[in-house]
Amino acid sequence: MKHNSGFSLVEIIIVVVILAIIAVIVVPQFSNSSTQVKTSALSTDLRKIRTQIELYKFHHNEMLPADNGETNVEFEQRMTNQTDADGNAGTDFGPYMQRIPINPFNNFNTVRIDGPAAGANSEGWRFDTSTGDFQADDSAAHAAI
Repeated sequence: MKHNSGFSLVEIIIVVVILAIIAVIVVPQFSNSSTQVKTSALSTDLRKIRTQIELYKFHHNEMLPADNGETNVEFEQRMTNQTDADGNAGTDFGPYMQRIPINPFNNFNTVRIDGPAAGANSEGWRFDTSTGDFQADDSAAHAAI
């Protein structure tokens, strides 16, 4: 007498269908939570940077860390290195940050100084030298955060 110890085709199909149903239910929840995690990280980074910009302004007689016509290099140097009261290399104040954080939605850590409104997705961040606003520059409409 022959004894089969394997699974039948029907049993295998039932298991595959059950796994497919579970995947359809679970996968969207993971993708939604990853967006929430990115949004939370973005909000935290923006809050930290904006706080440090305000501290820079306080130490530098209301001067911003970048002026119209300057590049992201000047902004990053003033925020990540020690400066004097005029914002030049010195030892009076700072550094205000170790590094510019990466925008979790576009993976850029560069800062665009002025130019098109935030959301152009050309850099990680946008700094407005006329208002002092620091915003996310990704195309996912996070400029308002």
